[in-house]
Amino acid sequence: MSTEAIRPRLAYLTAHVRHVRAITPRLVRVTFTGPDLAHVVDGAPDQYVKVFFPTPGTRAPQLPPTLADDAMSWYRRYLAMPDGVRPAMRTYTVRHARPWAAELDIDFVLHDDAGPGSSWAANARPGDEVALLGPHGLYDVPAGTSWQLLVGDESAVPAIAAICERLPDQARAIVFVEVADAADEIPLAGYGERVDVRWVHRGDAPVGEAVLAAVRDAMLPAGAPYAWISGEASLVKHVRRHLVRERGVNKRHITFTGYWRQGRSEEDAGREQLRAHDHAGAGESAS
Repeated sequence: MSTEAIRPRLAYLTAHVRHVRAITPRLVRVTFTGPDLAHVVDGAPDQYVKVFFPTPGTRAPQLPPTLADDAMSWYRRYLAMPDGVRPAMRTYTVRHARPWAAELDIDFVLHDDAGPGSSWAANARPGDEVALLGPHGLYDVPAGTSWQLLVGDESAVPAIAAICERLPDQARAIVFVEVADAADEIPLAGYGERVDVRWVHRGDAPVGEAVLAAVRDAMLPAGAPYAWISGEASLVKHVRRHLVRERGVNKRHITFTGYWRQGRSEEDAGREQLRAHDHAGAGESAS
């Protein structure tokens, strides 16, 4: 896959809600439309966009200027906006992109402790406006892969579903998805023996514990796997650590992304990332 096809594009896309439909009691699909969406490249199956929501009392998000390809400088400008002006931003998978129709779908998880994205999606109506930035994808299967392992929580369901839909005929995947209960399951069948889907119900356990136990207990195939792990940050960390230390999976053959972190907002995580970036830069300058 061409890296140019999935390179992030620092240009805002204006999108309006076309329609909203429920996929499960806690998952809604919002279809967006607008002339800008005709330019969205349908790239990697896990490609994602930044979604900017209007602040209360406004119809469209106010946005900082973009800066060519300098993502860090752009993000500093975004975080420097006054709290009452800066639009809430969250990252979501592009479930389907239809550039020929100038449409794309995003699936939103409706949380009980709803953040800005979940709250917005629960009340979205046709005509509502957001802004998008992206897309960019990470899924990249190395040559020589024997089979694929996909692991995540409900936030990863859209990307996992898209990956399963696009698996080549000869590819085989084992899928572990942790959700609250059976109501959060969506159809991921229909691929015959090529895709083995294992839903893991969390119940009252902390996020990530149940799916980590399921992966640890699983009899996995021999050969050279490619692993894709996404969801809550600690889930991702512990599953990746298990695969590398206990299963001997080549760490270069694992794609992992913390979609969210328990008790922390995306802005908190972004500020931490900037501090780490600045600290690393200062260390390089001093050496």
